Amino acid sequence: MIKCVIWDLDDTLLTGVYLESPGRRPPANPELAGLLADLAGRGILQAIASRNPPEAAEHAERVTGHAFAATECGWEAKSAAITSIMTDLGLAADEVAFVDDDALERAEVSFSLPDVLVLAPRDVADAASWPAFSPPVVTDEARRRGELYAQRRARQDEARAFGGSRDEFLRYCEQRLTIAPASRPDLPRLHELSVRTHQFSSTGEAVGEAAFASLLESADHRVITARLSDRFGDDGLVGCCVIATSAPAAEGAAARAWEIQALMMSCRAMGRGVIDALLAWICRAAREGGADQARLPCVINPRNVPLRIALTGAGFRVEDQPTRVPAPRGVQGGRPPGPAPRGVQGGRPPGLARYVRRLDQALPELPGWVSA
Repeated sequence: MIKCVIWDLDDTLLTGVYLESPGRRPPANPELAGLLADLAGRGILQAIASRNPPEAAEHAERVTGHAFAATECGWEAKSAAITSIMTDLGLAADEVAFVDDDALERAEVSFSLPDVLVLAPRDVADAASWPAFSPPVVTDEARRRGELYAQRRARQDEARAFGGSRDEFLRYCEQRLTIAPASRPDLPRLHELSVRTHQFSSTGEAVGEAAFASLLESADHRVITARLSDRFGDDGLVGCCVIATSAPAAEGAAARAWEIQALMMSCRAMGRGVIDALLAWICRAAREGGADQARLPCVINPRNVPLRIALTGAGFRVEDQPTRVPAPRGVQGGRPPGPAPRGVQGGRPPGLARYVRRLDQALPELPGWVSA
């Protein structure tokens, strides 16, 4: 799925060359500006990579009426600008499309970043109908995604000028994380999170609305949501976890464990302490519920390294001999996607790690900005 379209400006998003029109700056290309608005309405981010001064991006925002999630204006290679945008927004190359009228620029990006979808302006209208540009569900959060990333940019700018610690900055921002049970109106957003989230996803797989609905009705499971806001704006529902509350701690053992069968968090919450706070809440709630450990089966892939770092920081350790717990339909929970690999005789299946947190040890305190 394409999560971000990165636009060139001269003779692409603008009908002319910015630096060659000092008296009257070029207007927006009406067709491409309309496509930009349509794609933004689907929750696809919009960004700029242009060989121009930064003022050109400000001009593009005025003439298109769109606040871009990221802008890179300068005279470096377009591939370098795109890489910087991907890093800033936490995107992989195969989640990005790049539009440029210059065939040489397109060739340079295709050579340097082969996973980026490279398009000429004349191809964008057709591409907009492709499945990669058509998310299965578009929620209110998705429609506001450009606005939310603009708020993120303002937050980051202020954080760079702030002289205190991260926790002091979060309190200064009046951050509030609300952890609460999910309800049926949350189902579209929960499905969307499972589709779009990669860096903080324990399953690496989409979970359908029907599967989440059945989990809401299950007496043995809890579906928990995390909502985030601060004085810069309301990010809405940014995280979710599915917990089986009656799993045995180990084969043949009478003690109880909480099995976190799915954990997902929007990358917009990255760097704001949200994943740490949610893991702390899970551990404390599990101990209060009579469990002696919390377990999380996590698919290992290159994209979810940030989640695995957070798990280690929260005191979770990889178990050598994981216990398999049947997962509800639609959630992998305890096994990697697809059939078990041939030749696996025991131990940890390839591509899967079982993270365990003992609850008889000291647990982290919940920050004051958490409401649970």
